[in-house]
Amino acid sequence: MSNENLHPHPTRVAIVGAGNVGATCAYALLMSGRAAEIVLIDANKARAEGEAMDLNHAVPFGAPCRVWAGDYADCAGAAVTVITAGAAQKPGETRLDLVKKNTAIFKSIVPQVAQHNPNGIILVATNPVDVLSYVAWKLSGLPAARVIGSGTILDTARFRYLLSQHFGVDPRSVHAFIIGEHGDSEVPVWSLANIAGMRLADFCCLQDAQYDQAKMDQIFVQTRDAAYEIIQRKGATFYAIGAGLMRIVEAILRDQSTVLSVSSLIDRYYGIDDVYLSLPTVIDRGGVEGLLRLQLEEMEIVGLRRSADVLKSTIAQLEL
Repeated sequence: MSNENLHPHPTRVAIVGAGNVGATCAYALLMSGRAAEIVLIDANKARAEGEAMDLNHAVPFGAPCRVWAGDYADCAGAAVTVITAGAAQKPGETRLDLVKKNTAIFKSIVPQVAQHNPNGIILVATNPVDVLSYVAWKLSGLPAARVIGSGTILDTARFRYLLSQHFGVDPRSVHAFIIGEHGDSEVPVWSLANIAGMRLADFCCLQDAQYDQAKMDQIFVQTRDAAYEIIQRKGATFYAIGAGLMRIVEAILRDQSTVLSVSSLIDRYYGIDDVYLSLPTVIDRGGVEGLLRLQLEEMEIVGLRRSADVLKSTIAQLEL
């Protein structure tokens, strides 16, 4: 099969779920000019139609793009189908509390997406994203490389932002990852965190500043609990995750081989198998190209394994 048949043009991105996250992802894609076609699919067709109308009115300010409210048949030929549909996280509710509600919703969505688009990539954003990415993989019948979760891309962005604020540098100059579950058992990789190649403690020493591990631990807690804090104040989070989803889609569409902390199927990684969780992952036009094998410290390995156990115990309770 030719590349032209595998990757049809114009470049179409389908978004299932026209709520805050789906609409924000569509807006980010539209303004970035990454997609030529964006189709919104939602159980509430009127909501999808309204979002499509509003987005189309932004086209004159950005790049040419066709936006419309469609159905699952419109997933055909899409390079990526982003799934944001599902029950929203409520104040005080953990991501894992959502699992059974959203698994039932996925059973009505994923098979239809895979039926109409067997050659595309599925990108899952619905929470709990690691469990639902595994669910989507099982329900779709697609190769694991073509079913990706947004994972800890947002946690990693929050982590880098908060570290940048503390150290007084551009967030893009901070290199640090959150791995494991997108949730309460996530793990900060302190051992590899750096600014311009300098470990954080070395950076402080060379800049005549004091390295404060207690402050670092506080930054991680702020990172981990950010969603709860935002939801308490405004009811939902959607700008940053919308931008993060756009970044993943961009890496796919432009075949960038970008390293992103997305959720994918883990195999023989520090003894972890058969679970979706986040690690630095190379993303290109085929989806997951491969995982980076990090040289983690012992406590980080323990934390990652614990995170995998949390997710596996949840998956074990589902009927797949």
